[in-house]
Amino acid sequence: MSRVGGAQVAQERAGWVRVPVGDGAVRWATRGKCLRVLVVVHNVTSATRLLDVLPLFDGDLRIQLLATCPESSAFSAGTAELLAGTGVPVLPWEQAVETPVDLAVSASFGGQLELLRGKLTILSHGVGYTKRLAAPNTGPGTGTGAGADPAPVFGQAPQWVLANGVPIADALVLSHPEQCDRLRAACPEAAPTAVLAGDPCFDRVLAARPYRERFRRALGVRAGQRLIVLNSTWNPESFFGDGGAGGDDLLPALLPRLAREFPVDEYRFAAVLHPNIWHGHGPGQVRAWLDRARRCGLVLIDPLEGWRQALVAADAVVGDHGSVTFYAAALGTPVLLAAAPLHELDPGAPVSDFMREAPRLDPREPLREQIDRLIEHHRPLPGPAAYTTSVPGEAAVRLRTLFYSMMGAAEPEWPASLDPLPLPGHEPVSVTAPLHVLTRVPSPGEVVVTRWAGSPPAAECAGGEVHIAVHEDTRDVDQLELADVIFRDGLPDDPRFGSPAVWTEEVLQRHPGCALAAFTVGPAECVVRLRGGKPLRLLSSPETAVDPTAAASALHALLGAGEAGGDVTATRLAKLVADGGFAVRVGARRVRMRVVGLHPG
Repeated sequence: MSRVGGAQVAQERAGWVRVPVGDGAVRWATRGKCLRVLVVVHNVTSATRLLDVLPLFDGDLRIQLLATCPESSAFSAGTAELLAGTGVPVLPWEQAVETPVDLAVSASFGGQLELLRGKLTILSHGVGYTKRLAAPNTGPGTGTGAGADPAPVFGQAPQWVLANGVPIADALVLSHPEQCDRLRAACPEAAPTAVLAGDPCFDRVLAARPYRERFRRALGVRAGQRLIVLNSTWNPESFFGDGGAGGDDLLPALLPRLAREFPVDEYRFAAVLHPNIWHGHGPGQVRAWLDRARRCGLVLIDPLEGWRQALVAADAVVGDHGSVTFYAAALGTPVLLAAAPLHELDPGAPVSDFMREAPRLDPREPLREQIDRLIEHHRPLPGPAAYTTSVPGEAAVRLRTLFYSMMGAAEPEWPASLDPLPLPGHEPVSVTAPLHVLTRVPSPGEVVVTRWAGSPPAAECAGGEVHIAVHEDTRDVDQLELADVIFRDGLPDDPRFGSPAVWTEEVLQRHPGCALAAFTVGPAECVVRLRGGKPLRLLSSPETAVDPTAAASALHALLGAGEAGGDVTATRLAKLVADGGFAVRVGARRVRMRVVGLHPG
């Protein structure tokens, strides 16, 4: 090779990995005799499925994992960071196609997979292959509108599964025989590569069902609350989409209604958005779009890990034609469709049947009534549970057997297993939008509290008193001067606030119109101070607790704080202590609150 040619090759290979593969790897690698398993990650979406199955190689000292990205996906943002986080050597695509491997595993198509030098297995990254999507450089057929030429079915049509008339994959993993039937009809040439090996993602979800209550507590869901998951796949005609040309943009009108129609203490909302939304538009942009909803209590679920746990925890899902909605229905969770563009789906797929039969959200009707009716009258449709996988709980065993047989190696002696779903970090309820609090006192020592993060329905406010409660960190800072109750949460020993007693005193001094300040120190306790009074604690049983700030508003209503004189307020407080506290009713819950630390006078 000439000096010029050698310099050009060296320049082209400047970013190539040298250990454990590459030039000179034999000299530098500590374990150089390993079987090579290359994980092909197109984007964050496909990574979710690949991360499901990587634990099947754990503990085997004969295996060297490698990773690469074909950089063919329009949604490649975030992929490099994800791969770096795995700690697996990441090969540039140009090096990957020149490196012999014993097995390559992908969870998507595209990117000239046929160039890889080794056996190739392709898994679905959703509930089988159901959506129409034009293959790159295949000409007409976009599938982007009801009147467009139908695009081929992703993962089933020849445009996707063949290269030069030959199947791209040596093994195409499917989860149900009906998928094998559709593959045989759509592309007979690829049918021999089909392997029935179950759904590792759904198996992990099924195994996690005993931990539902833990997941609910992690998401800040209290006893008696309903968790509603808003789920959207990507593209203009999805739930989150703007409808494309001539379509309806549902979200701008829907999100404010969630705050107005659903009391914050009775409903908890979480959003599960497709990774292509997050990484197509940017995580910062998604958070900015949903900022107002987040300040009203909506929690955004991590697109890589937390969405499965949210599905297990959900009381209902409002979704669309994406796989997550189908998974929810397969679990038996009530589903309401906010979008269902049937022209984007394979008409022969079970998901199409489900979309035709499942109840639809009517944006013209009251939302809360639709959700409550959905939950209370739910009867699961049989299709999702029947067609998600024909071999529930068997994916780990079947997939490991497939992988090792393709490498021509014996399986490890220990049982094949998948990682259990991890317990998510706690997502405390943080409503920083001003709360409109309706209180009623049906009997002495009992208060009914209903709080909205928006203007409450006028019809519900008859026969009660309404006051404003505002989180100290609100962006609606003008509302602090109008607030009757100001609250926040934190650790009682946080030096930034001095102490709950110091903070409550400072708040009342800073905001002369405020009648009561409340510092939440735990899920069942807060420290409150009335104007001119000393700090006291509100306590309830952690197992049945309402939000302590709701209890603070109940105390405000009981004492008539801001209206009664100081002597009257002190007398009422003394009676509450003598009576052992007071009762708070939130929705169907009735919780007894104790008042501790009261100083007479």
